[in-house]
Amino acid sequence: MAFYANHILPRVIDCGMRNDFMAEHRNRAAPLATGRVLEIGMGSGLNIPLYGSKVEHFFGLEPSAHLRDKALPLADEAAFPADFIDAWAEDIPLETDSVDSVVSSWTVCSIPGVEQALMEVRRVLRPDGRFIFIEHGRAPDRSVSKWQDRLLPVFRPLAGCSLNRAIDQLIEAAGFKFVELEKDYFDGPRFLSYHYVGQARPN
Repeated sequence: MAFYANHILPRVIDCGMRNDFMAEHRNRAAPLATGRVLEIGMGSGLNIPLYGSKVEHFFGLEPSAHLRDKALPLADEAAFPADFIDAWAEDIPLETDSVDSVVSSWTVCSIPGVEQALMEVRRVLRPDGRFIFIEHGRAPDRSVSKWQDRLLPVFRPLAGCSLNRAIDQLIEAAGFKFVELEKDYFDGPRFLSYHYVGQARPN
């Protein structure tokens, strides 16, 4: 299972992140970031070309060496300095109050210690910083959420995804208040398509 998680799963995730749906909605998070930016779960760097002129420095946190290597050409072409961080979101090796924006695109569902990771996000953000996110998660309709719970034992090991997480509740519990929050079904199977899109500040 370790071989799958370390060598196969990163490739599965990267392939999934390149589909038409992701491409259509990817620009709802990264372009809003400013200043010193940390992206958790950078993957193969698909967001890097979307960051705007207000980005001063980019930190891409990604534990997979394979995905970091794939992101290098995009970082080389960026208009801002970029550093990659070989670490997990549960223990971010950046100083407290050191970044202006943290971006997460379909990442919160995949972090094993999600509560600790979101507390780390809050720690590294400056008091006036923003956590910018687009995530899929737990649907409000019981008929859908029951299927999310049933499918979790399959999706978690094969796709690295906990598709039944209540993203808004997790973010609030980590000490954030929402500046903007949209919750709705997007296109696709309902057990995968309920989304949380927004921005939050440290409370």
